[in-house]
Amino acid sequence: MPAAEVPPPRSAPDPLSSAGAAAARTDQPGPAGGQPPPADLARTIGELRESGWCSVPVAVELRRNAAARIAAGQQVVEGVLGFDDTVVPQLENALLAGHDMIFLGERGQAKTRLIRALVTLLDEWLPVVQGSEINDDPYSPTSRYARLRVADEADGTPVDWVHRSDRYGEKLATPDTSIADLIGEVDPIKVAEGRYLSDELTLHYGLVPRVNRGIFAVNELPDLAERIQVGLLNVLEERDVQIRGHRVRLPLDVVLVATANPEDYTNRGRIITPLKDRFGAQIRTHYPRDAATEMAVVRAEASIPSEGVPVFVPEYIEEVVAEISQQARRHPHVNQRSGVSVRLSIANFETLVANARRRALRSGEPEAVPRVSDLAALVSSTQGKVEVEALEEGREDEVVAQLVAAAVLVVFRRRVVLSDPAGVVADFEAGKVFHTGDDLPSADYLAALRQVPGLDAPARALAGGRCESPAALAAAVELVLEGLHLTKRLNKDSSGSRTLYRARR
Repeated sequence: MPAAEVPPPRSAPDPLSSAGAAAARTDQPGPAGGQPPPADLARTIGELRESGWCSVPVAVELRRNAAARIAAGQQVVEGVLGFDDTVVPQLENALLAGHDMIFLGERGQAKTRLIRALVTLLDEWLPVVQGSEINDDPYSPTSRYARLRVADEADGTPVDWVHRSDRYGEKLATPDTSIADLIGEVDPIKVAEGRYLSDELTLHYGLVPRVNRGIFAVNELPDLAERIQVGLLNVLEERDVQIRGHRVRLPLDVVLVATANPEDYTNRGRIITPLKDRFGAQIRTHYPRDAATEMAVVRAEASIPSEGVPVFVPEYIEEVVAEISQQARRHPHVNQRSGVSVRLSIANFETLVANARRRALRSGEPEAVPRVSDLAALVSSTQGKVEVEALEEGREDEVVAQLVAAAVLVVFRRRVVLSDPAGVVADFEAGKVFHTGDDLPSADYLAALRQVPGLDAPARALAGGRCESPAALAAAVELVLEGLHLTKRLNKDSSGSRTLYRARR
């Protein structure tokens, strides 16, 4: 799925929330997104104990909530399509086993979306020691600040409540990532204020400690320098790290998840052996196995403007868009190691709709319906998303044209039934021709259709209940014409944006 990445959504309360979680100070700001904690939650550690709230490790929390969803027949993660029988069972096993996970897959296989969806398996609200930078457990604080405060105030220690959306941290691995980014660094300002360098209170915590009692994700893990991987392993496994010459013990509770491209995993980058050993589950993702799943992802992800000219996209045109990506993943001149992302289908669909809208705006038509002739506009959205391995330079356009033709042929054979093919082309053999183009108004197609009546029945059958719409009927006519050409029943002459279909001679 998928596809620009945004932070995990802030979810509303649901059955996965902590049953005994009790309350935050209403004068404290809520999580990012402005949602304040419920007013009936505990205000102090003492009230928290009275509420019956129990502290559990993050892995146990994920396992408990995943088990509840599985038992209720619900999806463990939402918004991911095509993985029900392949990836999801592996993910469920890893969650129930309490494992850290690494997702292996080519670009655009919804790896990051899967990871971010895990946030919904966390309890909605989590109590922390008020003022803690690293989500300290009120019952078992980790940082020196929280330990001192709990020791001083005991059950009167105030607690804050953290929303599950703030218990997720993510880092894109880059060669310049440092230990300070992940673990932390001594804050010189705190030293200047009079604290000793060896005092843990001088630390400015990095990304990993700040998602203590949460999920930490590393995207493209092999790109992380090996010495940084060692530091990551040390803080997650050995629970201590040296910063500026002094030893700091950080018994963090973090579930580690990561992503990697299989090629990077073995060639471009390297995951050190001890860190690979840390992952209990290695889950392999994949692209949609069929055009129907591909199109379902596109419908969920594509951005189609709602203002201006209304748009109608026939199902057969949707299938062509999805089939182009399916064909690209099998084409001998497309680099399969690089992968063909679902983003290709999304970008192609959006470009196709944009071209149809442009035509409708210029011609003043009340409805925009993409046609086969609009597929020529997909060169711009396709070339940047596939790596062509042709013997000669400059053959990218030719490869894209082959993909489009193969996709149209598959859909034509699937969608169009010609009971009398000879009768359909009889008008062409009598000397008739048919002009098409992505700039021609739909009225021109209706006028031409009256001159070639053999096309009327198959075009109307393809248009179905939309055959009264000139734009929809024009789109159906184009698919029938292109299919007749690809099945070698008609000839086709192209010049610029215009195409002429005629009899074969």
